[in-house]
Amino acid sequence: MVIVVNSSIKMGCGKMAAQVAHAAVECSFAAHKRNPALFQKWMDEGQKKVVLKAPYKEIMKIEEDARAMGITVVTIKDAGLTQLEPGTLTAMALGPDKEEKLDELTGHLPLR
Repeated sequence: MVIVVNSSIKMGCGKMAAQVAHAAVECSFAAHKRNPALFQKWMDEGQKKVVLKAPYKEIMKIEEDARAMGITVVTIKDAGLTQLEPGTLTAMALGPDKEEKLDELTGHLPLR
């Protein structure tokens, strides 16, 4: 699984950690529903997660490409109760899926 944090906005460390957690949990549920065998393989292998960063426009492009490739993808938008405006895109999660497919989409992004 790859989680991409929106580098176009400023979030405190705790806020960012919460948004990454939201993305991982939501994507896990979606992946389990969509492809239980692939999800179980990921679980059995230790639930690898990588956190990267990208600006908003790049996240939107990656989301579009991931959907076209049949990869499970979720975007997280903030409720706006603390640091951000309601509806602000904070993070996106992809997978779990084959490492090669995820690298094709996100291998060029820096670690967060």
